[in-house]
Amino acid sequence: MPLPFLTADGVSDADDDADAVLAHVDHDRWRRPYRPGPWRVAIAAVLLLLSAFMLLSTMIVAFVGAWAGAAVCLGAALAVVGSALRMLQMGIWVSRAGLRRVGFLGTRSFAWTEIAEFRTVQQPVRWLGLPRTVQGQALTAATRGGAQLPVLLTDHSADFLSRAEAFDRAADTIEAWAEEYRPVAA
Repeated sequence: MPLPFLTADGVSDADDDADAVLAHVDHDRWRRPYRPGPWRVAIAAVLLLLSAFMLLSTMIVAFVGAWAGAAVCLGAALAVVGSALRMLQMGIWVSRAGLRRVGFLGTRSFAWTEIAEFRTVQQPVRWLGLPRTVQGQALTAATRGGAQLPVLLTDHSADFLSRAEAFDRAADTIEAWAEEYRPVAA
């Protein structure tokens, strides 16, 4: 059974067709140019499983008649479901308007005109977003004023751990979107 919400607009990781990089019908919609990684999906699935048990406990507490306890259990379960959904949304999104970096607690958008260049560099990167750092690749961007933006993608994130070719393809796709929609400097 295909899961369309896990694909990057129908472009699978196995597609090597260079013409499919920007082959989308509506370039004005925000799109993730890569699939969520197995680590991100697994963590979200565990959180959703935990929320199912929390909802079951909510029902049991409600049948006992402790409405205040049931409300607390329901609130905690909904917070876990929201966390799982937000975790699946995290990442880099692109559209004709620019680049959007979606984090767990916040979202920041940059117009293509604000971004001067992209670079894939070797540097210490966070392993699965944890404080531990390892040597890896990172996609970075610099603004026209020379300021460095936060790291956009790393090859040790929840999306690209043990998927080096997927990281390279995602970095190339983001650079292709930038080349397509960033105005040419005079």
